[in-house]
Amino acid sequence: MAISFWITTTLVSLWLVYRFTRLRTLNNVEVNRQHLLQALERAGPGEEPLIEGDSPPIFLGFFHPYCDAGGGGERVLWTAIRDVQKELPHVICVVYTGDTDASKEQILFRVKNRFNIDLDPRTLAIVYLHTRYLVEDSRYPRFTLLLQSLSSMVLGYEAMSKLVPDIYFDTMGYAFTYPVVHYLTHVKIATYTHYPTISSDMLQRVYERRRQYNNDSQLAASTIWTSGKLIYYHMFSWVYGWCGSFAEIVMVNSSWTKGHIDQLWKTEAEIVYPPCDTERLNVLDLNNRMPKIVSVAQFRPEKDHAMQIQAMAKLFEKHPKWKEEKDLELVMIGSSRNEGDERRIAGLRKLAQELNVEKYVRFEVNASFDTLVDYLGKAKVGLHTMWNEHFGIGVVEYMAAGLIPVAHNSAGPKRDIVTEYDGRPTGFLADSVDSFADCLDEALSLSEQDTIKMASNARAAASDRFSEVAFSRELMRSLRKWLT
Repeated sequence: MAISFWITTTLVSLWLVYRFTRLRTLNNVEVNRQHLLQALERAGPGEEPLIEGDSPPIFLGFFHPYCDAGGGGERVLWTAIRDVQKELPHVICVVYTGDTDASKEQILFRVKNRFNIDLDPRTLAIVYLHTRYLVEDSRYPRFTLLLQSLSSMVLGYEAMSKLVPDIYFDTMGYAFTYPVVHYLTHVKIATYTHYPTISSDMLQRVYERRRQYNNDSQLAASTIWTSGKLIYYHMFSWVYGWCGSFAEIVMVNSSWTKGHIDQLWKTEAEIVYPPCDTERLNVLDLNNRMPKIVSVAQFRPEKDHAMQIQAMAKLFEKHPKWKEEKDLELVMIGSSRNEGDERRIAGLRKLAQELNVEKYVRFEVNASFDTLVDYLGKAKVGLHTMWNEHFGIGVVEYMAAGLIPVAHNSAGPKRDIVTEYDGRPTGFLADSVDSFADCLDEALSLSEQDTIKMASNARAAASDRFSEVAFSRELMRSLRKWLT
């Protein structure tokens, strides 16, 4: 009797809290929208308004808590906003972000500097989220996936409490926010998913007890811990699939991601390859490239920058002739998002010293787009070492810029990017320190004629399949019917 009473009381209390929260959110919809429109008008006094006529504007909300990070995901975000602004001027684009230390003007300045993308501030609003600290992976050394995902629900609620859009567009992959958005607002949910939060590949790695940045070697050796983690992952994947099923418009960035998302979410996702500024990179000269190796990737643990430094050391060990090449160096270009990234960079510098390759390794942290293009224009090889990279926009940039890509033999690079084009190879694939060292030697040893031949073919492949024009066409085809 007592148990049933408390169960009933708890359920009724939860229902009342839900009803109160939903009513409170919906009652503030128009008020919040009017405040946002007034803020946009104040930001551009004296200019002719873009939203004309009596029809209210459509609000398209981009959920991207790290919009100022400067990676490939951010290029997708800002390119999408630019395309919407060009074609649909009656749409107000709203970016939900946790970058509270950056003003709208600073964010747009960096977008221009990093990606060469111009945006109209009159139809772009920034909504700041103050609970982003809850999804920082450093907060959760154990049960990271679950606790980060549950915390994202709080972040999703904060976003809806500040502005309810007509379409909620998640461009970072926070699927646990979808049921929150659905049950609070019933608005349409769209997603551009770069990679699944969990995949069968992750389960297989745990099952095989293989060490990785998210699978500690000591714990991986334990049968009990491995069994428990497998149960945890299977339960999480079921809940993740349920959350993802709320999305009505599902876009993914590669065939690898599509396979996993279709299976987990029971959906039929559209593949929209990420945009690469191929036009600007295509003009870079293919002749007289220097024996430099460029790596373009955020300093995140899964990017496995350590393997790149180890591959350099192995290259010198197996092919000592390269030690005599005075121009040879590995240039690591990437953004640093937080203290965790800074610690990783310091660790990489230390690793280079321990392996006696520090004079061959250069770090370019938070480099501008012009600096990136400068290195892409004079280097010969582009290096990418992430296992199961969902897509690999950096690899596409290598190809468009005329570099010979040496990428990990898995997922996006293997299935979508470093594939034959016109019956000829476009680069090299490797999956270990030894094989990366051998591929680097092979790429660096190509004659000028063979380098230009492979680089030209790789450039043609990138321009044909991964240009901004191709991205814009496919993205707007998926969004247009909901925004017109």
